[in-house]
Amino acid sequence: MNPFLKSAFITTVLLSSLVLLSSGCSKKSVIPPESSATETENAEFNGGNDINYPPADFSESGLGSEESMDPNNGQGGGNLSFNSDADTQSPEYQRVHGRSSITFAPVYFDFDQAGIRYDMQEVVTSNADYMKNNPGSIVVIEGNSDERGTNEYNLALAERRAINVKEYMVNLGVTPNRIRTVSYGEERPLFTGNNELDWAQNRRADTILE
Repeated sequence: MNPFLKSAFITTVLLSSLVLLSSGCSKKSVIPPESSATETENAEFNGGNDINYPPADFSESGLGSEESMDPNNGQGGGNLSFNSDADTQSPEYQRVHGRSSITFAPVYFDFDQAGIRYDMQEVVTSNADYMKNNPGSIVVIEGNSDERGTNEYNLALAERRAINVKEYMVNLGVTPNRIRTVSYGEERPLFTGNNELDWAQNRRADTILE
């Protein structure tokens, strides 16, 4: 072969090899694993909003529980309001009205429960009807518990009771911003006897006109 052609052929082969090697070693695009950013955001969201309430069978030193939250952290922002006149009424009056304003009736709860009892649904409906018929009325719902269990637990339970009454009324058509809630837990018992009758009377949510 002509030396010139041979040299050109070798040069061409070398160049071709370099091109192939260059393309073969080029940086591959890396596809990251499916990001869990959305899952993380959801986890953070859920973690910041999930509320783990104490179980219904909670007991403290053999006693059942009654719940509550600090009144200053209630839905109403800590502006406490209560019907002090009820404390001067007769026991008979108190057993019928609790501390609720005369136009409302108290809602009673089973031991260590925050759900609206079937026999109390008509009471909540009647309270809501008053508010719908009197659109200028604003109320505070006070949650209470009996004395058994820890103070912290009872504050949380009483808060749940007040909130559940509010949500029930809202579902019946009452505007949410017309109702605020506050919890007293076991701190303001209306009945001071150490017996089931008085405890049952203290497991209560009162509705009070502001």
